[in-house]
Amino acid sequence: MGSGADPERGSGDGWTRRRFVGTLTGAAAVTTVAAPAAPRTVPPTDPAREPTARTSPSPTGRAGTGPLFLGTYTSVEGGGKGIGLATYDSTTGRVTGTGAVITGVGDPSYLTPHPDGRTLYAVDEREEGGVTAVRLAENEVLGRRGTGGSSPCHVSVHPSGRWLLSANYGSGSVAVHPIDSSGTLGEHTDVVTHSSPAPGPGQQGPHAHQFITSPDGGHVLAVDLGTDTVYTYRLDESEGTLTEVSQAHTRPGAGPRHLTFHPGGRFAYLANEVDNTVAVCAYDPATGRLTPGDPQSTGTGGGTSYPAQILVTSDGSYAYLANRGHNSLTRYAIEADGARLKLLDTVPVGGDFPRHIAFSPDGKLLFAANQRSSTVSVFHVDVSSGELRLAGEPFASPVAVCAVPL
Repeated sequence: MGSGADPERGSGDGWTRRRFVGTLTGAAAVTTVAAPAAPRTVPPTDPAREPTARTSPSPTGRAGTGPLFLGTYTSVEGGGKGIGLATYDSTTGRVTGTGAVITGVGDPSYLTPHPDGRTLYAVDEREEGGVTAVRLAENEVLGRRGTGGSSPCHVSVHPSGRWLLSANYGSGSVAVHPIDSSGTLGEHTDVVTHSSPAPGPGQQGPHAHQFITSPDGGHVLAVDLGTDTVYTYRLDESEGTLTEVSQAHTRPGAGPRHLTFHPGGRFAYLANEVDNTVAVCAYDPATGRLTPGDPQSTGTGGGTSYPAQILVTSDGSYAYLANRGHNSLTRYAIEADGARLKLLDTVPVGGDFPRHIAFSPDGKLLFAANQRSSTVSVFHVDVSSGELRLAGEPFASPVAVCAVPL
């Protein structure tokens, strides 16, 4: 595909592109973003069904229920009212709505938990970008901090638990925020804008899409769709500042969106949104240098697919790719200790425009948030073969763009 346009964002560039998120008709009517309401939690119809967040994921995978947090856009027609709350059955995969919503968060399109399981962080994907912390025990909003950029679309927590990393899509920048012992965020300690190389074909500027930590913890990596580059930084863990140490370039116009590491720590897998490919990347923990390999097929044919996110099983045996245009999940076998991806098949996702995918803590379920159909599909994962089996009818959730099971 020769254009950098993405139906997730519309035909313009920058933050306004991400606002065209495609509701049931595929073309959302955008409303004015109002200032967030005073933080509060809307109680469920049945208080006894309100989920209680686990303090840590169950390592045994025993039967039970867990909380499911749902990200959405609040500023579009048909969107959500905040962060949605549901529960899921870890055996059957059935999702049950609770009627509860965490309000006071504007456009919480991406969510991630703190490693200790006590706090959830959400991006506020607006022109004046922000990140919000939520205490899970009470589903209480702890506060919001500006990211120093526009339209943040991804957030992660450093393994130390002391730093929050966010990617500002609209301004093409990444930010670092301190996290105190209560999970509350401080003002950003650093913001870095991707000023070089020049934007790729069809792009008017940098568009940071993801900001994560390497498995060894020694480096943090930012994936930028606009510059066709993955930037590696060292994070000063005492000051919260970034120093660039390396750049990895994809082929022009690839539009890299999402990077996932193999648990062995020597390889990673890069989903390229614009040219509909994936690439195996070699990673050197000593230097932080990432080296992308040749682009590979997503198994979706010759049409436009817009790969969104790639996941790897905890044992490093299989990888799954969400394809929005094709409305499918691609399954790969991982070979040669992480060095190769072998395309196995594609499975219909059971919804429209799968934007985000996530495993349950035990790895036996896979959740797909389908933006345009406003649903969440749940799959059983066969741990030996990697095969996916749909677990019943998808769960209805307004403009579902992120689903995080805990």
